Amino acid sequence: MNKHEKMNYVEFPAKDINATKIFFSEVFNWRFEDYGPDYIAFSNEGLDGGFYKSDMSASTENGSALLVFYSRNLNATQAKIEGAGGTIIRETFSFPGGSRFHFSDPNGNEFAVWSERGNENE
Repeated sequence: MNKHEKMNYVEFPAKDINATKIFFSEVFNWRFEDYGPDYIAFSNEGLDGGFYKSDMSASTENGSALLVFYSRNLNATQAKIEGAGGTIIRETFSFPGGSRFHFSDPNGNEFAVWSERGNENE
């Protein structure tokens, strides 16, 4: 159900729509709906959204917002990301709520994954 004045949808740039579908399907088991050759949408992943064809990429260095995933096992999630062609751009570090790392997808978009303290290897 859509909620009044609450975040509802997020969009990211994608240099390669097909590589995006493969990466997020392999790592996070996402399913996509195609809307022509230049746009794909995902849903039921915590926040609905899509990827649009663009030569740009989203990164905190450029002032972009950061989408952060949750994991019960940081090391296992990191291995899946690297195995699917993602790049770790900031190694795991601690913060008051737990630990996290940052990665880029095959398009160069920056994301992060976090977990509570002690969940690095569970």
